[in-house]
Amino acid sequence: MTTKIAVTVQDVETPVGEARIHWHPAPAARLVLALGHGAGGGVEARDLQALASTLPGEGVTVALVEQPWRVAGKRVAPAPRTLDAAWRAVWPALTAPGLPVVAGGRSAGARVACRTAGELGAAAVLALSFPLHPPGRPESSRAEELTGAGVPVLVVQGARDPFGRPEEFPAGTEPVEVPWGDHGFAVPKKADITQEEALAAIVRAVGLWLRAI
Repeated sequence: MTTKIAVTVQDVETPVGEARIHWHPAPAARLVLALGHGAGGGVEARDLQALASTLPGEGVTVALVEQPWRVAGKRVAPAPRTLDAAWRAVWPALTAPGLPVVAGGRSAGARVACRTAGELGAAAVLALSFPLHPPGRPESSRAEELTGAGVPVLVVQGARDPFGRPEEFPAGTEPVEVPWGDHGFAVPKKADITQEEALAAIVRAVGLWLRAI
C-alpha cells in the first residue's frame, strides 16, 4: 500500500561536502531503511522511490541519502573512499531516531553499504542491483564486498542485469530475481510483467525480509 506522508529534507555536513537525507517517516516506525543511490543517478531512481512510498505504511522509515557529489550538481561520482567517507558522516543522523538501521542502496550505493556495515553497526544490508562486476568482465568480481559485509544481506537483482545476473552470484547470497529487469529494474515492452508489477515484486520481497530484521 502506498502511503501519503510528509517528506522532510535534512542537510548534513560531511568531510567531502554537504549530503542530503530525504526522510520518508513511518507513523509508528520500528526501524530505519537508509538507501544510497547509484553512480549514474540519484534518489529519484524508480526502485528507491517505490520503496520510499510504500514501506512507511509497514512501519519502516525510509531515508534516501543523496551523496555530496549529487547535491553539488556534479555528473561524475567520486572514488569509493570518498563515497564511504560521506556515508560514515551521515550515519549519526540516520541513527538519531534511536531505531535499528538497515543500510542499503542501489548499485554503487549498495557497495558503500556493504563496505561500511560492520563498522557502523548496521542491522543488515539491502543491495539493490549490486554491481557484481563491470559489464562483460565477470573476472573482475566484487563478491567479497557482499560476503564480507558481516551482517545479513538481501540482494535484489534484475534477470538481465549486465553488471551481474542472479545466477552469477556466489553461494549463500541467493538474490531475489526481478524477471526481465535490467540494472535499473526497467522491463521491456515484450516482458510478461509490467513495470509496475516488477516494482511491486521488489517492494514485496524487501518488506517480507525487513519483517524478520
